Amino acid sequence: MRSANGMFVMPTRTTSPSNACISGISPAPASHTSNVDQVEPLRAIAAIETQLEARLLRDGGVIPSILKKTIAEQTGRMPRLPVLDPPIPNPMTIDPHLVSAFAPTGRLRASINLGNPILANKDPATGLPRGVSVDLARGFAARLGVELELVVFDAAGKSVEAVADERADIGFFAIDLQRGVHIAFTAAYVLIEGSYLVREDSPIRSNDEVDREGRLVVVGKGSAYDLFLSRELRHAHIVRSQTSPTVVDTFVVQRADVAAGVRQQLEADAARLGGLRLLDGRFMVIQQAMGTPRSRGDEAAAFLSAYVEEMKASGFVAAALARHGIEGASVAPPVDRAAIDPAARAI
Repeated sequence: MRSANGMFVMPTRTTSPSNACISGISPAPASHTSNVDQVEPLRAIAAIETQLEARLLRDGGVIPSILKKTIAEQTGRMPRLPVLDPPIPNPMTIDPHLVSAFAPTGRLRASINLGNPILANKDPATGLPRGVSVDLARGFAARLGVELELVVFDAAGKSVEAVADERADIGFFAIDLQRGVHIAFTAAYVLIEGSYLVREDSPIRSNDEVDREGRLVVVGKGSAYDLFLSRELRHAHIVRSQTSPTVVDTFVVQRADVAAGVRQQLEADAARLGGLRLLDGRFMVIQQAMGTPRSRGDEAAAFLSAYVEEMKASGFVAAALARHGIEGASVAPPVDRAAIDPAARAI
């Protein structure tokens, strides 16, 4: 639901068997169990699954394991929708000081960037944010035992600023040394390819032909591509679009030579507009990670890093990518938690 200040507030799930439900979906009374099993099993299953699907559309698509168990007990059949819950320990086992470090307002404020479709976008049916980053944020809030508040932005730069300025408690960004001054990053959870797009009749045929005198390269302002290419390009001139999703439109309007961005977004824009093509290969691999303000301390940074490694190892990240239909991204390889130095995560 949306709070008074316009932020999305996501209620955390209960793990108590006596309250095994998602808000708005209640299990049938125990006294009716035998009737469900023996009289109208198919109708009962369909009704429960319909409620689940409606809830998934509203809240981003995660079914608590405890609810899955409840449905099985009532109907004798597991729901057809996948369970993507991360394992959630009892919040009472987490140091209260650590919870306070992440959620000083009593809620976990997660900065969500809708400018990168691989991480998050709006559900076309509900308008609510959904995606891999939303799923990870929801799981982390549940782990802390606090409510989740989504602080939504249309560009990476704005999302980074919210965490750096402590208007948000966690965020999802490409690892970059410049951003690491104020943000402690985990290791990457997803790897994304950065690609170039040109016109069909462009003389540019390979990535190493882009950096030439007089050529205009369009990037999303404050994006990982902006930061990287600002350092790497020596001859071409960079033009900054207000957001990453508007890069190709800016490229067309300004008659630039190259558009740079997420391969998936560029492919969609090429199909939408026609007369465009992507160059083979990639000019960079972006390491997408979670981050929290450095002021929250090394213990908080290490806790967040451990959460990311667990989500990769458990298959949660891979399942989320598949469920949201994400292509052009892969799960980052595991990192030895003991080898992660909180002071050097941004490097």
